[in-house]
Amino acid sequence: MSTAVTYLFVPGDRPERFDKAAAAGPDVMILDLEDAVHPDAKPAAREAIAAWLAGRPGASAFVRINDSASAAFAADLAWLRALPAGTALAGLLVPKAEDATALDTIAQALQAINPQGELVAIIETALGLHQVDAVASASGVARLAFGSLDYAVDLGCSHTRDALAFARARIVLASRVAGLPPPVDGVTTALKDEAVLASDVAYARELGFAGKLCIHPAQLGAVRAGFLPSPEQLDWARRVLDATASGSHAVQVDGKMVDRPVIEQARRLLALAQ
Repeated sequence: MSTAVTYLFVPGDRPERFDKAAAAGPDVMILDLEDAVHPDAKPAAREAIAAWLAGRPGASAFVRINDSASAAFAADLAWLRALPAGTALAGLLVPKAEDATALDTIAQALQAINPQGELVAIIETALGLHQVDAVASASGVARLAFGSLDYAVDLGCSHTRDALAFARARIVLASRVAGLPPPVDGVTTALKDEAVLASDVAYARELGFAGKLCIHPAQLGAVRAGFLPSPEQLDWARRVLDATASGSHAVQVDGKMVDRPVIEQARRLLALAQ
């Protein structure tokens, strides 16, 4: 799961949408208990999610819980601890991740349900970014994600590429230093503007992200296509590896010298395609 490209949110209080979202084929389906659910609807959402997970044959969904500073967190934690071991819960998204101790508590609750369960820690506050190295190294954290909308609100900055460039670069760097997969970029709110979505994906990929949070099934195809290598890139990667198969790096491909970083890039492209 940690190499997933598409993460699709579904409001936890809309169980009639769960099967439809799963059928859309996201790499990760996220049943949401946080922002998409009104506080009064959260108890019913927990019940609906638990019932749906109980009927799943395999661990196929994540749940986004409420952040550890919120009034709903204690109820989320109690709900998690009450889920039986073996429940089809593949992992948790942890919003406003800032505190490694809180992440450890959440990880323990998840591992009692699914020992292979993963935490995706969402960096979306100034403190979270300041503590990003500790968050990335915390127990159970398998990947970082960027909650760009909440981050912009927390800092009082514009939700623009220039304003968020430092945060994105810092999250990519922390992921690499901690040995995590490349992080997951935040949502694109323009649901029907394919050009905006494609541009956002291309920009995130340039910075080192390798996945994206999605808020509608219609976004999945463009996000997947934008992050996966193109046929031309895969052809180039195969020719690079073929040209250096003998062990020699003193070769050219497409008129450019091949060296170790180029070979590694070719290998990564082929691995990503798989």
